[in-house]
Amino acid sequence: MNRNKREKEYYSLDVGDSTFTVLKRYQNLRPIGSGAQGIVCSAYDHILERSVAIKKLSRPFQNQTHAKRAYRELVLMKCVNHKNIIGLLNVFTPQKSLEEFQDVYLVMELMDANLCQVIQMELDHERLSYLLYQMLCGIKHLHSAGIIHRDLKPSNIVVKSDCTLKILDFGLARTAATGLLMTPYVVTRYYRAPEVILGMGYQANVDVWSIGCIMAEMVRGSVLFPGTDHIDQWNKVIEQLGTPSQEFLMKLNQSVRTYVENRPRYAGYSFEKLFPDVLFPADSEHNKLKASQARDLLSKMLVIDASKRISVDEALQHPYINVWYDPAEVEAPPPLITDKQLDEREHAVEEWKELIYKEVLEWEERLKNGVVRGQPASLAQVQQ
Repeated sequence: MNRNKREKEYYSLDVGDSTFTVLKRYQNLRPIGSGAQGIVCSAYDHILERSVAIKKLSRPFQNQTHAKRAYRELVLMKCVNHKNIIGLLNVFTPQKSLEEFQDVYLVMELMDANLCQVIQMELDHERLSYLLYQMLCGIKHLHSAGIIHRDLKPSNIVVKSDCTLKILDFGLARTAATGLLMTPYVVTRYYRAPEVILGMGYQANVDVWSIGCIMAEMVRGSVLFPGTDHIDQWNKVIEQLGTPSQEFLMKLNQSVRTYVENRPRYAGYSFEKLFPDVLFPADSEHNKLKASQARDLLSKMLVIDASKRISVDEALQHPYINVWYDPAEVEAPPPLITDKQLDEREHAVEEWKELIYKEVLEWEERLKNGVVRGQPASLAQVQQ
């Protein structure tokens, strides 16, 4: 595509402190949020005739960490296709060459709210259990490709008014196969599993703890373990759930174990005390969902020792959740991750820049050939 034609297809707009330069098909841009990785706008797509979200990755090549995260997010979003994971509709850059390349725009489905807003609402058992079921389906789908999320939190989960739910944000997803101990600063503090706080190895059910914390917050209306730092986070967990067994302590490395053993011992509270009936909605006639079932699920998810914590599959079969069970959603074919070196890759910033640029160009090629999800092939010619 020649330079002049390309320039005519884009226009620029100031959004907060940032400038968005987007394809003309996207109009009515409005800022809807910003995170560590970039600013997000809602927009109207005149080709697909629907509202979308556009995320501008903020200087994705400023260092190796940012660049690796941007590349991983792009690759994973292109590979994953599940109703409970946010879908990628388009990727573009307004720059015309690798030399000039600096901005990446991701176009995604637009949702109504994130879970932080939903937590403040009074939910009945149907809505609560359906939201949890969808979180578990999305996470199971990622796990089936060896991706352990480890950063699940209400701000990374979005919902629509019809109660459909999608998980966002793959910036920190690192495939499970590496077996490396996770760096302790990765996950948003309140939802960190004990094995993460204590620098132990982790398995897929590290995400079950996070879902348990989110469920607890939806029931209580406030954060369950609001730690101010790592050490305070651990204290909050043991104050409420009790000091773990000697068997668990023996799994810790020596220096961590010494610290943990020197903390005051806590008996913890029963789940009936932590989550009394008064916190739950009225029992449901329709699906026979009860506070006792919800509490039982919480007691199986919020287990300090991961070897005794419920798995994603077991949670999906739990009576509070399995009323929604649909094999097409639970057992969707696993995503095929095209880059087998996704987690092991280490590159200089310039190499990362080239890899990301290639991914964007490849997407543009796929658009021309009409092979992009959710878009009729006949539109391929008008896309660019």
